[in-house]
Amino acid sequence: MKINKEYTYSNKRQIWRLIPTDSEKLIIEERDTDTKEVYYNCLDINTGEKIFTNFQPEEKIWSGIESIYNDVIFFHKFGKPDMPGHLGITAFEINSGSVLWSNESYIFLFVLEDKLYCYNNTFEGRDYYTVDYRSGELLDELGEDSTQINSLREESFNSFNYENYLFPSPFNPDNCEDAAVEKLISRLKTERVIKGSIEFISAGDVLLLTFHEVLNDGYLSNIFMAIDIFSEKVIFKDVLNKSTKSLIPDSFFVKDKLIFLLQEKDGLSVCSLNY
Repeated sequence: MKINKEYTYSNKRQIWRLIPTDSEKLIIEERDTDTKEVYYNCLDINTGEKIFTNFQPEEKIWSGIESIYNDVIFFHKFGKPDMPGHLGITAFEINSGSVLWSNESYIFLFVLEDKLYCYNNTFEGRDYYTVDYRSGELLDELGEDSTQINSLREESFNSFNYENYLFPSPFNPDNCEDAAVEKLISRLKTERVIKGSIEFISAGDVLLLTFHEVLNDGYLSNIFMAIDIFSEKVIFKDVLNKSTKSLIPDSFFVKDKLIFLLQEKDGLSVCSLNY
């Protein structure tokens, strides 16, 4: 087992969200901590090659991503700056780097079989619609009944392939069913002064984990480590945050054979698992 660092990435803005697509791309949402403006970038997920950079919707602060479908990103605005409700849909095509359509009236629900399901708020509830996901053209007026909508939303949710993803879990010796993993993590806890929980993923023959080691000055070093479970040897190590006062959770995940490591809040390292 080997782990190779494939590429690194940073625009010196806080990385807010990472979204891998079904077409081997990686969407990166960034926020400028001073201006609060949002920027979107897209990389080839395997090589780090840039596909588009620094795209900003018309609304540069109060906006976000609803979903990505067939290389089309659906953005939303927030109804009010201090409220979480979403408003409007803007469809942006990754490959051309252009906006396909925008509608301020619709609110996004989900996409299923090339139909985008959305709604308008009314005094009595909601009116539901489907539109063509690429053109925004109205296809169906579905009325106010949410029963079918909820069933289709569940179908859309279930169509996502979660099997390709691995996310870390906090280590708990009382719930750990793998004796080899428990042995390695327990030994690590005796060898180092660690604050907070150890988050880990067991991926075949390798144990991937992060923890916060207490430094001499009282600050914390957030460390990522990969250990061969059978040889018990460290095969990869990287410092995700050199010196921090607070615990930083959710600093890595795995998709297929790629490991995504968030570093110093504004950096990304992508590594490959090679069996």
